[in-house]
Amino acid sequence: MMSHARRLALERFRWIGGHADVWQIFRDPGALAAVVGGLAESFRDDGVTAVCGIESRGFLLGAAVAVELGVGFAAVRKGEGIFPGEKLTRRSDPDYRDTRQELRLQRGAVGPGDRMLLVDDWIETGSQASAVRSMVEQCGGHWVGCTVIVDQTTPACRADLGVRSILTAADLPASEG
Repeated sequence: MMSHARRLALERFRWIGGHADVWQIFRDPGALAAVVGGLAESFRDDGVTAVCGIESRGFLLGAAVAVELGVGFAAVRKGEGIFPGEKLTRRSDPDYRDTRQELRLQRGAVGPGDRMLLVDDWIETGSQASAVRSMVEQCGGHWVGCTVIVDQTTPACRADLGVRSILTAADLPASEG
């Protein structure tokens, strides 16, 4: 399954104006199903009880992986959008653009003993994933790891966050810009 997801993700990946674009994966139902299956497969035997995803592509992929694994989904919001209830908030370390994100998680979305998996499209510095892990652990949850389409982290970050991926940045075609 992973090699099929890998092939389809590579076929639909493109660079636009020097920026990575994975949106064509979402447009093709077969590719989306294969990628969601590949993301879920790498953690299928890890006892995941809930999936979380960071706004925005992490919402789409995370909810789909949660359905694939038969577990619930917990949203992690950025910024100031409506998000009712008691929340935990973390400001991430600077990301690859030197931007710090304010991330929010509803306190009741993670229960003591939950085994949480983070799903996203891309991980580079791990700053947002580290902030999410901190909130999950503050709620009493256990961090299982992170599954992504593209992994561009360092080996130390990958090991620390438990990152598993369909592709690495080295697998991608060279940027045109």
